[in-house]
Amino acid sequence: MDGRDTETELMRQALALAERGWGHVSPNPMVGALIVDADGGIVGRGWYEGPRGAPHAEVRALREAGDHARGGTLFCTLEPCNHHGSTPPCTDAVIDAGVRTVIVAATDPNPLVDGRGLQRLRQAGVRVEEGVLGEDARRLNAAFERHVTTGRPFVIWKVAASLDGKTAARDGSSRWITSPDARADAHRLRAWADAVIVGAGTVLADDPQLTVRRDDLAEAWQPVRVVVDAAGRVPPTAALFDQPGSVIVATTDRAETRMDAWLGAGAEVVVIEPDPTGGVSPAGVLRELGKRDVQGALLEGGASLAWSFVHDRAVDRVVQYVAPTVIGGADAAGVAGGEGFAPVGEGLELVFVRVDRIGPDLRVEADVHRDH
Repeated sequence: MDGRDTETELMRQALALAERGWGHVSPNPMVGALIVDADGGIVGRGWYEGPRGAPHAEVRALREAGDHARGGTLFCTLEPCNHHGSTPPCTDAVIDAGVRTVIVAATDPNPLVDGRGLQRLRQAGVRVEEGVLGEDARRLNAAFERHVTTGRPFVIWKVAASLDGKTAARDGSSRWITSPDARADAHRLRAWADAVIVGAGTVLADDPQLTVRRDDLAEAWQPVRVVVDAAGRVPPTAALFDQPGSVIVATTDRAETRMDAWLGAGAEVVVIEPDPTGGVSPAGVLRELGKRDVQGALLEGGASLAWSFVHDRAVDRVVQYVAPTVIGGADAAGVAGGEGFAPVGEGLELVFVRVDRIGPDLRVEADVHRDH
């Protein structure tokens, strides 16, 4: 491999280290770091594993490298910080260790950093290179970037459907359309999320727990469970009220008679302005979640709630699990309800990012095209 290929491969390894923080580090970003000595050997590895106050990825890699870091190269997926937060500045640790070159994938969008870390390193005589696998690094921390720059969560809409776009049969049965492999992958998405959002219809039909249930993510934080219920349809005996973690019921004044029961079940009740249809405003939900430090939100449905978020352009990414089956039925539920966009050119435009096989199913990932 030539020099650029080597840099790319080493940064890919650093990104793999960063992913070890999946489900553990919010509201901080996932970060990975490698130290390569002057002879090209890897002498230090580190990642941020949370919680707040834990050593940053760069510091962990430097500790492992010890004196071998002097004159070496640091590969880091995110720009080292240059401010005092819950830990000292990472730039000071890098400079004190005698690192000669720092290669970063992406700059830190946090206004407290945002280029200042790289500037500090350059001022100290450290050679700095940026942009190696930068797009991959930014996608990994899309929720962190969205929240620190706008105060709003990054929303992934998760869908499990048949090849013809049905989420249930005409009799209402929906378990299970997709395979155990796909469902396990969906639990990994839940571990990524700070909050999981569902509508009243989904709770009444499926009585979901909305928790992360996967052995390799057993230590992940449980996301906040958010129920969007404008009219007070969800009973306080629903399964999601009896799980680890917290529950928020996003509602309107129409549900006044149900609020005391929700509070008695341990939920936080947030009254939000209605949208033009009388439902809960998606913008209001995201505003309230942003105030609570929710960076990544996973929208799990159902069809009516999904349509309200899609209609209001409140979705940033779509992850759809497609099962190799056709269900049919004019009355069978589809992935999104509502009146739909018309004409066809007014639809929510997406950009396909990747398609993977998950067991017998397909996993399709697409980003919302923000230029349209």
